Amino acid sequence: MPAPTPRGVARPTGVLAWCAELARFGAVGALAYVVDTGAFNLLVYGPGRLMAPHPVSAKITSAVLATLVAWVGNRYWTFRHARRSEPGRELAMFLLVNVGGIVIAAGTLWFSRYVLGYTSQLADNISANIIGVGLGTLFRYLCYRFVVFTGGDDDARPRPTPPAASPHRG
Repeated sequence: MPAPTPRGVARPTGVLAWCAELARFGAVGALAYVVDTGAFNLLVYGPGRLMAPHPVSAKITSAVLATLVAWVGNRYWTFRHARRSEPGRELAMFLLVNVGGIVIAAGTLWFSRYVLGYTSQLADNISANIIGVGLGTLFRYLCYRFVVFTGGDDDARPRPTPPAASPHRG
């Protein structure tokens, strides 16, 4: 049986636990995707068309909102057993990882358009929203698991204290 972490939540082990973690990650990602696309469409095409003249700004706004939803969901549900004791640092790392995921999705679109020469709407959607989002999601999951949410058992171990300075020099 896994050892309890400082928060009393057992660190999952085994294939079934990993599958459950992956399912939670997917559910959080799906919710963040709905928030992202919903907020974007609401801001640009919804009542009052608040950001219709600025769709790129609307996309940035919706992506930031979705990233915060994803951080909360992943911190308190997907990786609850591995939260860091410094949530500010964890959020900063989470945001950096998400920038990396966005770069991956944009990079696959760039490669498809400007290196391979595929410029159709179908090609753009396959390269950015299937391949790019897929690779970005894999990148995010691995970074969340091994870089961002690495607390838990490590936080439970006592840190060695340096020896006190001796008043006698030898």
